[in-house]
Amino acid sequence: MFETLQMYFQYPFVRYALIVGVLIALCSSLLGVTLVLKRFSFIGDGLSHVAFGAMAIASVLNVTNNMLFILPVTVICAIFLLRAGQNTRIKGDAAIAMISVGALAIGYLLMNLFSTSPNISGDVCSTLFGSTSILTLTEGEVWLCAILSVVVVAVFILFYNKIFAVTFDENFAKAAGTRANAYNLLIAVVIAVIIVLAMNLVGSLLISALVIFPALSAMRLFKSFRSVTISAAVMSVFSAAGGILISILAGTPVGSTIVAVDIAVFLASYGIGRILGR
Repeated sequence: MFETLQMYFQYPFVRYALIVGVLIALCSSLLGVTLVLKRFSFIGDGLSHVAFGAMAIASVLNVTNNMLFILPVTVICAIFLLRAGQNTRIKGDAAIAMISVGALAIGYLLMNLFSTSPNISGDVCSTLFGSTSILTLTEGEVWLCAILSVVVVAVFILFYNKIFAVTFDENFAKAAGTRANAYNLLIAVVIAVIIVLAMNLVGSLLISALVIFPALSAMRLFKSFRSVTISAAVMSVFSAAGGILISILAGTPVGSTIVAVDIAVFLASYGIGRILGR
């Protein structure tokens, strides 16, 4: 097995896939704890469907670099979801469901009406569940992912105390003078960036797993916000790296394999938590 891995690591595309996978998993886990505690876990699911719809539109318009189109659209929808979640007539979960289903349906409709690909079903399936594009990354795409990941980690570290305050008691944070709405907006924008980065890794339908499972696994073992965040990051990186290596060796889909490892880590954490009485 080690000889096989050593042979694969001689190829740049394998190293690129591992680097990008680890960076995306790290970024996803950092804000995953906040989203789970704020009962807003499925914003990742909603935004991933928006990104799918944006990708379909970019394909119809023959946009050369679809990232330049998908990222702004997803960020705008993240802002809309945040505003809608504060509206008393449209609750947060209803807004997410509305945008999620609408974007998914419109994206699939556009791909059927205007697509020139002879294998529409294959294209849709690879977009929804992840594809081998993670193994065909260019050096430029790796650098873009690395730069955006550094920005996400820097933002989280820089505004850690504010994010902590908004996560646990938003009303008290507002009373203390913290601009809670601004930091909620920052969280939504960062999540949108992470969603766009993660689409090639696990696909639109599985992105929420990168956000939810590491946070829930860490909560089975630790109690403090900082400990949970750090352990979630470690578990997420381990699951992503392990999932990519297993998929390369076994020939399984990358996204599904990573999520399967995440589930295994969660079950192990749950069992250890029960034994320790956590």
